[in-house]
Amino acid sequence: MGNGSKRREDTERTNSHPRKMSAKAKARKKRNRIILIVAEVFVLAVLGVILYAVTRVDEIEKVNISVSINEEVNDYISQLPTTEDGERGKGYLNIALFGVDSRQGALSANTRTDTIIIASINQDTGEVKLVSVYRDTYLNVGNDSYNKCNSAYMRGGPEQAINMLNMNLDLNIENYVTVGFKGLIDCIDSLGGVEIDVEDREISFLNDYQISMVGKSDDGIHFYANEGVDYTPVTHSGVQILNGLQATAYCRIRYVGDDYARTRRQRTVITQMMEQAKNANIPTLTRIAESTFPNVATSFDLDMILSTVSDIGSYEIVATQGFPFEEHRSSGNIGGKGSCVVPVNLVENVSELHEFLFGVENYQPSATVQECSDRIFADTDSYLPH
Repeated sequence: MGNGSKRREDTERTNSHPRKMSAKAKARKKRNRIILIVAEVFVLAVLGVILYAVTRVDEIEKVNISVSINEEVNDYISQLPTTEDGERGKGYLNIALFGVDSRQGALSANTRTDTIIIASINQDTGEVKLVSVYRDTYLNVGNDSYNKCNSAYMRGGPEQAINMLNMNLDLNIENYVTVGFKGLIDCIDSLGGVEIDVEDREISFLNDYQISMVGKSDDGIHFYANEGVDYTPVTHSGVQILNGLQATAYCRIRYVGDDYARTRRQRTVITQMMEQAKNANIPTLTRIAESTFPNVATSFDLDMILSTVSDIGSYEIVATQGFPFEEHRSSGNIGGKGSCVVPVNLVENVSELHEFLFGVENYQPSATVQECSDRIFADTDSYLPH
C-alpha cells in the first residue's frame, strides 16, 4: 500500500493489529474499553440479546435473507489465522448492524439506514472491532447502480444492504441486527436519561429533530408521539440531562458540523448510556430489554443467539474506525446524487480495512472491488476538489 507504515501512525489505527500493540495503545485501550466511535444505535440490540435473548427471543422480528459474497473472499477470510501463534481457530464472525429511520415497525425495508456498522468478532480472542460506514458514502448499492450507500436498505432491505457491504468491501457478512429509533428512545428513558453538554448552536436543530420524530399538535405548543412520548424542548445550552427523545434527536444533528461531527455526538450519547447501564439494576436492565426487542429485527436464529450469548463475557471492543478512511476520502455534490462521501480510491480503502479488521498487510482486493473503484472514480472525480 505504499504509504501504509506512515498511515499506521494515525492515533485511531494504533490497535489495528491484533498481535502487536504499543504500551501507549494498551493504556488507551484500557481507558476507552467501552467507548464506541460511531452511530451505535445497534448497541441496544446487542444489549437486549445479552440480557434477555434466552427468555424473550420470540419477540424479535426474525427475517430470513439470502446474501452474496465475492467469490474469492469467503475462502480467504475463513482461512485467516485468529490465534496469537498464528494457528487457525474459530475464525471471525462479521455482522452488519443497522439503525434505521423508523418510528416503530418497518425494520426490514422502505426505510433508510441512519447507521451502518460492521462488527467483526475474533471468536478466539473475543476482540471486537467496529467500523462505521458513513451513510452518504458513494458506492455500488448492490445492484450495479451507484448512489449513497444508505439507499441500499431502502431499496432492498437488509439483504441488499449486506450485499452492498460484501460487494464493495470484500467481506463475508451473512447476518445482521437492525434497531429502530423507538428502541433507542425507550432505552435512554429506562436509564434515566443521559448527561450531555449541549451547544447553543445545536438547540434549534435538536428541537426540530424531536418534532420530526413525534409530530406536532394543533395548538403548536404540545408535541407528542403516538406511542406516548412527550416532546420537551431544550431551552438552554450547557450540561443537562436529556431524555430519550431529546438524546435521539441530538444524535441525528448533522447541520452543525458535518456527518463526522454527527458521529461524535452519537459517541457521546452511547458513552453516557454505557456508563448508566453499568450501574443499572436488574429491573432497569429488564425494562430496557423488553422495550428494545419489539424494535429489533435480525437474521439470527435461536441457536446463533444462544451461541453468541455464551461467549459474550469474553468480548471486548478493542478498536473502532470510520469508512472511508480519512486519508482516502473526499466529499462533494455528485450530480443528482447530492452531497456524498467519496472513497477516492476504493481499492486502497478496502486494503486498509482488511488490515484494520484482520491484521492482513497489503491485502489485494478482488476484481469486483477494483471494478467498483474504477466506476466510483469515473463518476465522481470531476466533482471533487483537487
